Amino acid sequence: MEHAPFHMSLPCYSITKTKAFYVDVIGAELGRNSTRWLDVNLFGNQITFTKSGEFNFVFRAYKFGDTILPSFHFGVIVDPETWQNMYKKLNIPEYELTTEVTFLKDKTGEHRSFFILDPNGHSLEFKTFTDPNEMFAA
Repeated sequence: MEHAPFHMSLPCYSITKTKAFYVDVIGAELGRNSTRWLDVNLFGNQITFTKSGEFNFVFRAYKFGDTILPSFHFGVIVDPETWQNMYKKLNIPEYELTTEVTFLKDKTGEHRSFFILDPNGHSLEFKTFTDPNEMFAA
């Protein structure tokens, strides 16, 4: 199957803070935007943020192995070098960052992840696979 970028639309509290986080901090490219919404190019994927009020989900977390993860999250799968660079860049006191975790250690689909909260409370995951060919392996 051909690689197809994904599109996701998410609510946000502040267009200004969201733009600053994704463009200035993460390094995403700014796309079309207005005072009520913005598009960012996050590693070739289109994320649209629309200004809204409080957004609520009942089940906020789940357990995977020994780690509690946010139920509602999105992210990118990057190569190990990009993952390490992002981890170093974001692992500073200004941001709430989960500790690096390796999932499925020594099993099919082994990968490293960390999560960071954006200014809207959305959990953004950065993931890298030990073997990229195992991204969809059963």
